Amino acid sequence: MDAEAGVGGADQLPWRQHYRNLLLLAYQSFGVVYGDLSTSPLYVYKSTFSGRLRRYQDEQTVFGVLSLIFWTFTLIPLLKYVTIVLSADDNGEGGLFALYSLLCRHAKLSFLPNQQSADEELSTYYRNGFTPRHGSLPWLRRFMEKHKNARTVLLLIVLCGASMMIGDGILTPAISVLSSMSGLKVRATGLHDRSVVLLSCIVLVGLFALQHRGTQKVAFMFAPIVVIWLFCIGGIGLYNIIHWNPRIYQALSPYYIVKFFRTTGCEAMFADLGHFTSASVRLAFITIIYPCLILQYMGQAAFLSKNILDMPTGFYDSIPGPIFWPVFVVATLAAVVGSQAVISATFSIVKQCHSLGCFPRVKVVHTSRWIYGQIYIPEINWILMVLCVAVTVAFRNITLIGNAYGVACMTVMFVTTFLMALIMIFVWQKNIIFALSFFLLFGSIEVVYLSSSLMKVTQGGWVPLVLALIFMSVMYIWHYGTRKKYQYDLQNKVSMRYILSLGPSLDVVRVPGIGLIYTELVTGVPNIFTHFTTNLPAFHEVLVFLCVKSVPVPYVSPDERYLVGRIGPRAYRMYRCIVRYGYKDVKRDDDNFENMLVMNIGKFIMMEAEDASSSASYDTANEGRMAVITTSDDYDSPLAVRDSNDLADSMTTRSTKSESLRSLQSSYEQESPNVSRRRRVRFELPEEDDMDQQVKDELSALVEAKHTGVTYVMGHVYIKARKNSSFFKRFAIDVGYSFLRKNCRGPSVTLHIPHISLIEVGMAYQV
Repeated sequence: MDAEAGVGGADQLPWRQHYRNLLLLAYQSFGVVYGDLSTSPLYVYKSTFSGRLRRYQDEQTVFGVLSLIFWTFTLIPLLKYVTIVLSADDNGEGGLFALYSLLCRHAKLSFLPNQQSADEELSTYYRNGFTPRHGSLPWLRRFMEKHKNARTVLLLIVLCGASMMIGDGILTPAISVLSSMSGLKVRATGLHDRSVVLLSCIVLVGLFALQHRGTQKVAFMFAPIVVIWLFCIGGIGLYNIIHWNPRIYQALSPYYIVKFFRTTGCEAMFADLGHFTSASVRLAFITIIYPCLILQYMGQAAFLSKNILDMPTGFYDSIPGPIFWPVFVVATLAAVVGSQAVISATFSIVKQCHSLGCFPRVKVVHTSRWIYGQIYIPEINWILMVLCVAVTVAFRNITLIGNAYGVACMTVMFVTTFLMALIMIFVWQKNIIFALSFFLLFGSIEVVYLSSSLMKVTQGGWVPLVLALIFMSVMYIWHYGTRKKYQYDLQNKVSMRYILSLGPSLDVVRVPGIGLIYTELVTGVPNIFTHFTTNLPAFHEVLVFLCVKSVPVPYVSPDERYLVGRIGPRAYRMYRCIVRYGYKDVKRDDDNFENMLVMNIGKFIMMEAEDASSSASYDTANEGRMAVITTSDDYDSPLAVRDSNDLADSMTTRSTKSESLRSLQSSYEQESPNVSRRRRVRFELPEEDDMDQQVKDELSALVEAKHTGVTYVMGHVYIKARKNSSFFKRFAIDVGYSFLRKNCRGPSVTLHIPHISLIEVGMAYQV
């Protein structure tokens, strides 16, 4: 299943519409969430009876394995995930990063730079709108907030889980497709293993090659395929129970688990049953997923109890002959759907890692104009394809890939249990006994399965460990270098007293236009500004320090996205704009960004003018007031935007009854994937008699600067570790971070900055 799939809350709708939407979402979840879980019967029994358990292939052992599967399936996905973990969604989003972001907000455990108190005012910042209390174990909260090493360990645990989930994106397509294609050997007896591997690789390459087209065009087919598949395996399971061994229901008793361990002893530790990942939608899981899979596992066990020699191909051998080929086709399609869901989830995980400052910049392509968040990452897609095909060709064995898959899945499940225990303490404010009981109950089960998987490290289990080590190293080194860079900027920002001492001209020639300086700082003036003016003593008449930042929430409402403030007195014409995005938000290529920026600054100027406190003198200890500029604000914009056809833009103008308008015209390039066209827009400033002359002059200067043009200024930073730094720091900064920075996409590309309007300022940091 896709552990990253979101679980949305129900709005206040009429009950009929509410249940209609609930059923629709449950139906859609089959193709998006449950693809990989639904294909697990293809390989679970074969993986379980591999290795040393091969010596215990008899009816009683099959009963014991089925009992283990049933109770594990009931306790972990049904009781743990559906009943408990789903209640910890982060504003409708699930997964490891949702849990981590909840902890970061409620216990202040985040390493994200440039966080500020204004972020806590976001409507989605605190769960259900309440602010956190100290609750149970306040000493633990204080310990983790105070000690950097404790927060670093927590981050590494989360990155380990995320790395294992990326590894799952490699292993799931390999084992699902190879398992489905192995059914050909049941009917085509002359087919060799290498032919099955070749066919599997062709399917895998085709699957990854089509990722750039997105899934929206075929998404409507996913749910029916999985539903048909589930009913097929459920029906086949019921048939096998009746036909082969009606007594198989007795295996649901825990007695057979005890008997199983008594018979096999420590050999049972090699039973790789770690193929169950989290559920996401309760209704779909309880009504169809759970009963159909249990029926299939019971039916397959009933067949194997009477046909022990068919263990390697038990699933396909248990299919009645007349329906073999239809079921084979559906199984192959279900394997592709499950793989597609995991690949899409991997893109989402990488995107979230990048948003939280833990992954190098990559190209994010939006594959759907209608489905928000439908993304494709080319670099990750081709890396996954190469690794997936390599695993398939190298192992050529479902059992070996299953061993690797078990390590990845059980690690993610244990990390989820650990984070959930912290959620219960810090977010839900539950008693420590409740949290410990949860952790000990489910953690002990998962540790047993994880240890059994780790015992097979030499038999394929090393693959996810190596992959996790590589991805964790990339994530942590990038995070470490990014944090050191931000700390250098923070420690070397320009003093406001120095800026004020320069006067309104800033001791440089102020030229017409708007200068946008990108910075990660949310307060103060970055060092890049003085570095630029020292080498070129001229700057634009209107200066805007722009910070595009991530906050630990899944989404930021457009009405809360922009924070605008002033730096210095009015005559300095210096502003700060902070644009906030959540870890699931998509930074779209907004052609109208420049106009939005001008409109928001104009709205801020009017808000400030109507605030009685704005007449107070400027305080050098406090840069000034930052205001959230929203489209539903009581203050309308004093500027209107009209195109060349004199049609009003969607942005509303401040009401001006039959007043004369003074117009200034500006133009900008508006690019689209297929065509580049020039759109001419006109800003209009009302000639209001009651408008303060200083406000009118400031708005006029803003519009005139926009008419002249906008220039983007960005630092091109080289980071080197100090000579007296430790070996780890020098290796991480000078080798690891430097390599990643040179080979990832530049910030100007990811921020969609027009190349013709960009000025890069070279900077060298010694950290």
